[in-house]
Amino acid sequence: MVFQWILGVRLPTKKISRLPKLFWETRKPSPNLRENLKDKPALIRNSGAVLSSKTPIGYIDIRVFAHATENVDKVLNAVLNILPSELIDQVAFKKANLTGHHGNPIILYETRIKERDAVQKIFEKLSSGLSALDKELLNNEIVQHLENGNLYIRLDKQSAYLKEFKVSQGDPIHFRIHFKKHSQEEVVEICRKFGLLP
Repeated sequence: MVFQWILGVRLPTKKISRLPKLFWETRKPSPNLRENLKDKPALIRNSGAVLSSKTPIGYIDIRVFAHATENVDKVLNAVLNILPSELIDQVAFKKANLTGHHGNPIILYETRIKERDAVQKIFEKLSSGLSALDKELLNNEIVQHLENGNLYIRLDKQSAYLKEFKVSQGDPIHFRIHFKKHSQEEVVEICRKFGLLP
């Protein structure tokens, strides 16, 4: 079941809804970078490493809870701030209405991204967006974040709303990154290659 990896229960889902389109600042790549990549179309440069265009990631699941006390639009904007701007219109989230422990309404938004280029762009943005301190923290606790070829990362909603990436445990945006290779050593090596780990 899709929902078992966080809640342990099957949740009812409603229709798939598109998120609102936002205005984004666009940055043009530097001319030198553009010229370097023109001669090597199958290679992507990131954090000084050269990566193959074949991504080792099968899919990325993103989920976030919007509680009754939160502004749903702000929660969705926080999630959109994590996505590369060119993917915002391509990603659709499922919406599920839940009830909390005390009867309070909770909305769950989730999506699974399988398209190879989109997966790679999201992973690269995540890798480049985390601070050196968060990468070091993730590296030190990597065993706690890995299970069966999946890397679990939680990002702070408030920071994401402010367009900053910060690892968090309390009421976060959940990422499950599923790698095609399942051994811990292989996943760690891939994360280092992409710049997610130091």
